[in-house]
Amino acid sequence: MSVVLITGAAAGLGEGMARAFAAQGAKLVLGDINAKPLETLAADLGAGCVTMVGDVADPNYAKALVELAVDRFDSLDIAVNNAGIVHEFALISDIPEREARRVIEVDLLGVLWAMQAQIPAMKTGSIINIASVAGLSGAPTLGAYAAAKHGVVGLTRSAALENARRGIRVNAVCPSFARTAMVGEARHSQAHEAEMTRGIPMRRLASIPEVVRAVLFLADPANSFMTGQALGIDGGMGAM
Repeated sequence: MSVVLITGAAAGLGEGMARAFAAQGAKLVLGDINAKPLETLAADLGAGCVTMVGDVADPNYAKALVELAVDRFDSLDIAVNNAGIVHEFALISDIPEREARRVIEVDLLGVLWAMQAQIPAMKTGSIINIASVAGLSGAPTLGAYAAAKHGVVGLTRSAALENARRGIRVNAVCPSFARTAMVGEARHSQAHEAEMTRGIPMRRLASIPEVVRAVLFLADPANSFMTGQALGIDGGMGAM
């Protein structure tokens, strides 16, 4: 029975992942910055789930989540570094300093701190970092976000090479925008959704289950020879 740690677990992709792993019988360690929805999810999932509220930009929180996994379940087998934020559409010259710094701290450094804590606690296992299609190509008007997600892909590949002989696989999932609350909060109209999907050959947003299935695929121990990959779930964008 696997022990799975998921950040950003209270809603959207994180919640979908938590429910999917729970359905497979996994023990769950769930983290999020929002206490109430995290508690609601944990109550729904039952006794095999523990939670901790905190900010992934804090390296001490990353350590505490791993310690919780080891203390409660004696191991850490799978980690999904999902927590992330996005800034409003803006040219690079117009992104506010505070907003840019926060995106880098959460989306990039949060993954670095997480892996620094997770890797020493694993004997073998799988780490999946949630990057973005914006981590594989340019993303006009999302420059700071794209920079952070490019960094996540770089961290993923570097960690995969460093840990390949230890049997710790490290991969990234790179979705285009999915239909989550974060996207809904950042984009306020059908016109914005049309703008987001204009460059996607399938002309739609990804669904949460579509991204979750990719995470389950990467986490599966039977998928034992795949590491260092950045897997695009992007409706065909990567083919252009």
